[in-house]
Amino acid sequence: MQSREMPDPAVSPVDPQAVIRSREYIRFLLLSAVVGLAASLVAWCFLTLTPWIQQRVFEDLPDVIGFDGPPRWWPIPVLAVAGLVTALAITRLPGRGGSVPAEGMGSGPPTRYVDLPGVILAGLATLGLGLVLGPSAPVIAIGAGLGLLVLHAVQRDAPHQALMVMSAAGSCAAFAMVFRSPLVSAIVILEAIGLAGPLVPVVLLPCLIGAGVGSVVYLGLGYITGLSVDAYALYPLQLTAMGDLTVVQIAWTIPLAILAAAAAFLVVTGGRLVLRFVSPRPLLLLPVVGIAVAALAVLFTRTGETSYAVLFSGSKALVPVVDGAATIPAATLGWLLVLKGVAWSLSMGAFRGGGVFPAIFLGTVGGLLADRLPGLPQGAAVAIVLSAAVVSVMRLPLSSVVIATGLVSGAGAASATLVVISVVVAYIAVDKIFDRRGVDSRAVAEPVA
Repeated sequence: MQSREMPDPAVSPVDPQAVIRSREYIRFLLLSAVVGLAASLVAWCFLTLTPWIQQRVFEDLPDVIGFDGPPRWWPIPVLAVAGLVTALAITRLPGRGGSVPAEGMGSGPPTRYVDLPGVILAGLATLGLGLVLGPSAPVIAIGAGLGLLVLHAVQRDAPHQALMVMSAAGSCAAFAMVFRSPLVSAIVILEAIGLAGPLVPVVLLPCLIGAGVGSVVYLGLGYITGLSVDAYALYPLQLTAMGDLTVVQIAWTIPLAILAAAAAFLVVTGGRLVLRFVSPRPLLLLPVVGIAVAALAVLFTRTGETSYAVLFSGSKALVPVVDGAATIPAATLGWLLVLKGVAWSLSMGAFRGGGVFPAIFLGTVGGLLADRLPGLPQGAAVAIVLSAAVVSVMRLPLSSVVIATGLVSGAGAASATLVVISVVVAYIAVDKIFDRRGVDSRAVAEPVA
């Protein structure tokens, strides 16, 4: 029997305005606020706990044991433990720890609320112990699962359409904690679920309410507790202004966007190969992959830089790399690009997390290298490569434009034009040149459900 709260358009035509005006829909919006509150609270705890684990494991624990600072080899046993804990979450808990980044966005079955312990454990082990993935996937999965849990508590026989909307509202609320923006959150989630047509307003309003509640919770909990989730906050990069747009800058955009798309596709393809390798025996092989990632980080210390630049999502290292770009040798940036790219590919195939932050970091590093090209100022170079990397991984062009434009806005208004061109070129390059098998190459592991 069809529910009055959320009519199913697959059964009968739906008038969106009639749905929005109905009393049942108002109740549905109030429920979206409850979902937003629950999802944002849990997401806030997750995002606060993750950097706390990083601090304790990588900085405090070596001192407690008796070392004078963390030894160079310290990431090796830590990432081996990360592999073991993640493997236990995958094999022993429902939901297999969430979606696999290398399989693409929306891969696997929807996140159920019974899957949340496994998603949270795998996410904390992956992010807290140093793998090269970001928080987006587990945070969105947390929001989706809690959205379903709240709706199930109110109405056990809710139709599929209502489940989808409440899952999206929870995802928007949780994801707003990452980018600290209800607008970015709503755009990414709605584009990810492929929402279009006359029902957009019906779904958009609950998502905006959820995202808005998430932003309020972010600000309120930060004020009350003195804690924050700014470990993953992204602010406009302090880039050298690019000035007026030139023909040379536009000419560089196409080859650089294609090159960045090719690099991202190689990372994703490598992640899929790793996934095939580790899937049959995760308890044995995930610790091995963790050790391999740690070895890459240790290898990078031979450049004189810290291993932490290769580890983690790159959110913390982003600003120091940009600020010190003028003094960092091009060879060091090149090694960072290669080693972190390989570490990201390994993490993508074996562990659980999102790919947006690593794409932003490596896109920025690639842009700082491209800054050496003639006629290409720093702001323009980073705008081109960063946006191409993000869209090649997210496979969401509008969301990629919004994210990249916000990050490079400090380079000047003309950077937005380069972002748009680069996003279009990179998106088409992945679909028409590199991924000819017709396989969806999205690899952010940020499923909406």
